[in-house]
Amino acid sequence: MSAADPLKCPSCAGQCGYSPGAGGLRCTSCGTVHDITEPPGANPAAEHPHDGASDDVPAPHQTDAYQCRSCGGEVIFAGAALSERCPYCDGPVVRALVDVGYETMALIPFRIEEAEAQQQAQTWAGNRVAAPRDLAATVAQARVAGLYAPFWTFDSDEAVSYWAKYTTGSGDNRRTHRTSGQMGIRFDDLLMPASPHVTPLIRDGILHDFRPSDLRSYAPGYLAGFAAERHHQSVAQGLIANAPDKKILIKNRIRARINKRGVHAITYNTDTTGIHYRRILLPVWILHYTYKGRAMKVVVSGIDGRTFGERPFSYIKLALYSALLSAAAIATGLAWGSAAVF
Repeated sequence: MSAADPLKCPSCAGQCGYSPGAGGLRCTSCGTVHDITEPPGANPAAEHPHDGASDDVPAPHQTDAYQCRSCGGEVIFAGAALSERCPYCDGPVVRALVDVGYETMALIPFRIEEAEAQQQAQTWAGNRVAAPRDLAATVAQARVAGLYAPFWTFDSDEAVSYWAKYTTGSGDNRRTHRTSGQMGIRFDDLLMPASPHVTPLIRDGILHDFRPSDLRSYAPGYLAGFAAERHHQSVAQGLIANAPDKKILIKNRIRARINKRGVHAITYNTDTTGIHYRRILLPVWILHYTYKGRAMKVVVSGIDGRTFGERPFSYIKLALYSALLSAAAIATGLAWGSAAVF
């Protein structure tokens, strides 16, 4: 590929876009596929120690960005993928000021083609319990956006001192007990969103598919034909933004350590050391659709097609299912009563 224009086809000078199926840049004119090669000695899965200074310096290069007028999301488009819609919320985008962000260290390229993502979303819609009859057909008309979303991976060692209460017995025998202790927790490749626009739905659509061995060194060619949000959080900001999720995980580990029923009132102190991080991009397909005036979305992992989404319910079906469950419960009660008589 040309060093001046990495997206120009060296065979016919046409424009190239990244093809998940081919795993390389495919020319939109002649169809030739060109490989995206790793730099010599590259280690895209490498983690970087957080020293609080050098890793919080913004990248010096600048990129044209487009900002959503609805949600404020700011994305870049590479190659011919420029859209007038935001991949996050489907709102209109306008050209923003020149974007300055942090260097992306690695990414996992798209493996799922758009057509496959559409099929996954339709299958998901068709399998929803109590869904309206026309849901799958409506999802089939959704606008599809391919997005590289920014994520962190964090490693850390936690020296935790904790205090908690737990209950035993019931009624007059109910007792509350106090307990405390120390424990060590090791977080390895804790995957966290690096943008407020990466909602829980988007996060859950990609969370289960991450493997460091799938990471590739960042190259603009992977973004060709897709949207991407760059990293704008410093490491310190990322740690603060994801502290609530980390707190939940630590409390869950404490509950497991105590291993008693009714554990509550957990408090703890932790000494955090050994922080390492990666700034990475992960691929998701976001399908935007509207059902009876309500905007919804389905998210398909660009890695393996795992699908999550928002969906409406058919209230007629819900009422029918409720009636059937009630009838089944009554029938079971009658049968139990009859058996008891005899």
